[in-house]
Amino acid sequence: MTAMSPRVYLNELGIVCALGAGRAAVAAALFNADSVGGVAVSESITPGRPLALGAVTAALPAIDDLPRYLRSRNNALLRLALMEIRPTVDAVIARHGRHRVAIVLGTSTSGIGEGERAQRHFETHGAWPVDYDYLQQEMASPGHFLAHELGTNGPTHVISTACSSSAKALAAGARLLNAGLADAVVAGGADSLCAFTVAGFSALESVSATRCNPFSGNRRGINIGEGAALFLMSRDESAVRLAGWGESSDAHHMSAPDPSGQGAADAIRQALQRAQLDAAAIDYINLHGTATQHNDAMESVVVAELFGADVPTSSTKPLTGHTLGAAGAIEAGLSWLALAENPRGLLPPHWWDGIADATLPTLRFAQPGEVSARRLRHVLSQSFAFGGSNAALVLGVD
Repeated sequence: MTAMSPRVYLNELGIVCALGAGRAAVAAALFNADSVGGVAVSESITPGRPLALGAVTAALPAIDDLPRYLRSRNNALLRLALMEIRPTVDAVIARHGRHRVAIVLGTSTSGIGEGERAQRHFETHGAWPVDYDYLQQEMASPGHFLAHELGTNGPTHVISTACSSSAKALAAGARLLNAGLADAVVAGGADSLCAFTVAGFSALESVSATRCNPFSGNRRGINIGEGAALFLMSRDESAVRLAGWGESSDAHHMSAPDPSGQGAADAIRQALQRAQLDAAAIDYINLHGTATQHNDAMESVVVAELFGADVPTSSTKPLTGHTLGAAGAIEAGLSWLALAENPRGLLPPHWWDGIADATLPTLRFAQPGEVSARRLRHVLSQSFAFGGSNAALVLGVD
């Protein structure tokens, strides 16, 4: 194993998703063993076609004070997530200076929803609406928004590699800290529901009309969701570390994973190596678990090969929906909650119909209300995206 990198800590978390807004609300819904929440059937995106979606129902903060080009639902979700950690972030900026605080985010949609509404207005009225600006939907918009909101001028960039985007944002933030280019990083991601993503995955025949059913023999595809998660990362010691991260790109196919899982396994091995851990040290795995035929098949092969059938695992996408570019950060956030704000040691549950796919290797899925048999110290969160972009994160406590 290589020498351990300097320690990077995930000091604070702000989160909003279909489970709720804020750490307390999200944790309460995540660990609720009595009923499954979050994803719900709606026609908000597809009138006349009910679909299960992971929509955020919490009230979003107003964004009318922002420059027009920064006004989007995506950035409203980010503002809500930021509110939870804003005092600590402001204190770090005051301590280190605006130029020493970086921003790294992941997204897939940015402000595409605003572009869709503007297009409909144009088709009806023959002119673009006065409140529309093309810059709303550029991928860089979330980064511009947070820099504007916080008044920082340190390194700022946005990663858009589909479902691995915000997991890679955390890895990129760690590299900025290790390179001495920043003293603190606000890292995470945001994605918002829009017709574009629903139509795209529908064209691939990958959308389930009902709550998704990861790793089941009856799985029918994903539920698209939305949300945002932001971490304050630094070298300042706190409860949870980003102990390791790994990234790979196997470029097997534009939308299908490499069935062998070699690239995914490489990313996981890198994360374990960087964390100086053996596979046996992982206490829980947050699976990518999209409930699509090919992803679940590939992922089960990789997890069974690297970890066997004893480590507790779950996909949390039946609760949040697949939040696309925000998924890596949100699921790292759920893993953070399992480590930092979970005194009973509950495992994030795997909600499904319990009908295993006999063609897949056997995994151990965490049951609702299940308490970890040993103290949760190291958690793996994995994200596998279109184009073979793979990312794995190991979160740890001492």
